[in-house]
Amino acid sequence: MRKYVLLLIVIVAAVFFISFKPNRYSKVKPEGGEVKFAIKKLRDGRPHYYKIELNGKDIKFFILMDNGGVVRAAFDACDVCYPEQKGYRQEGDFMICNNCGQQFHESKINIIKGGCNPAPVDRIFDQNNIYIAIDSLSEGGSYF
Repeated sequence: MRKYVLLLIVIVAAVFFISFKPNRYSKVKPEGGEVKFAIKKLRDGRPHYYKIELNGKDIKFFILMDNGGVVRAAFDACDVCYPEQKGYRQEGDFMICNNCGQQFHESKINIIKGGCNPAPVDRIFDQNNIYIAIDSLSEGGSYF
């Protein structure tokens, strides 16, 4: 009996840890019609995930700096798989759709649109910051 109780505890713990997903999105607030991010925080080459509440929806997006030093930004959704609300993950130099598994090289984000490509977010950046207008983010409302 004791073995079964211990086995049950292990199974319950495993299910809990498998299903537990910490919130990967940092919430941002606009200032003066835009959001601003320090580029120095993007130099790690990893996507940084954010969300902003606009018109009653959480608009989710990510920003990353590719290997060439170009800052990329996209909604965490695409034209095809957005109803599943699974977004993208990074594997090496590629962003991978968590729904269909298609791969997209980071250097093509903001360049190639449509299909399952990460839907681009218009951005402006200088040596120190990246700026995204609230109007650009609100365009992604249909994905969420």
